[in-house]
Amino acid sequence: MDLSNISADKRALLTRIELAERRGEFDASVEEDLPSKELLPKDADYLCKRISNKIKRRIANRIADKYFLRLIKKGDLIIDGITGEEYLSVLQKGAVITCNHFSPMDNYIVFHCVRKYLPKKYLFKVIREGNYTNFKGLYGFFFRHCNTLPLSSNRRTMVDFMKSVQTLLKSGESILVYPEQEMWWNYRKPRPFKIGAFKMAYRANAPILPTFISMQDDAEKKDTDGYPVQRHVFHVLPPVYPDSALGEKVGAEEMMRKTFALYKAKYEETYGQALTYANEEEREVETASLSG
Repeated sequence: MDLSNISADKRALLTRIELAERRGEFDASVEEDLPSKELLPKDADYLCKRISNKIKRRIANRIADKYFLRLIKKGDLIIDGITGEEYLSVLQKGAVITCNHFSPMDNYIVFHCVRKYLPKKYLFKVIREGNYTNFKGLYGFFFRHCNTLPLSSNRRTMVDFMKSVQTLLKSGESILVYPEQEMWWNYRKPRPFKIGAFKMAYRANAPILPTFISMQDDAEKKDTDGYPVQRHVFHVLPPVYPDSALGEKVGAEEMMRKTFALYKAKYEETYGQALTYANEEEREVETASLSG
């Protein structure tokens, strides 16, 4: 693809992603975000107990819904369909939803596609600390009040976070977690997972509902950076259930292994190619040249 017509910022971002893939640093932060302001326990109302936050949540969700539906209507956010919709019934009793992370809008794609299966019509989202504490304006309002569960560099806050996650899952709520950790813009391959999402599910005896969003360049429409607008298909994969006989460490690892295998198979089916990464390909070339 010719990248000469896209913005310099996005070209630089794609270069950072390419370098991180070559190094095998799949959890590298490529967005060059500012250092996160620490989220303290007094500022984290995970279960939305304060009346003021309940009101802000209602307002934020209403505004966000109108905002993103307008993007869909204009063709700036394109969802071409859903596969595996029959698996969404697991959300009736709550689950940890996992998804590949490639856009600030992918969480709305997930919500838009699963909302009618959510008994309470809310989807909780785990987000990075900086998204919660650093952003101002409309997106900052969304990050703080659209059912978000921010991580924190503060240990006491993280204790509250984990307790709140368990409370929500055991009460039948569903939580979206990005097990790849960092967002890589428009990156199509599933990346190796972190264990956190799977520990959350295992501790609450909740299933993992894997979802994978595939992308295709729109033939005509470009975004504000000159890059083709992406056409998305939302793939729901079979739920992965915890095995209570294994214990948390082994059980969570087994859930992670099974989930990634589903992502790998769906990627290869959807794109018609094997899942390989630049660092593996370069290693194979080096091995072949040495053996030759």
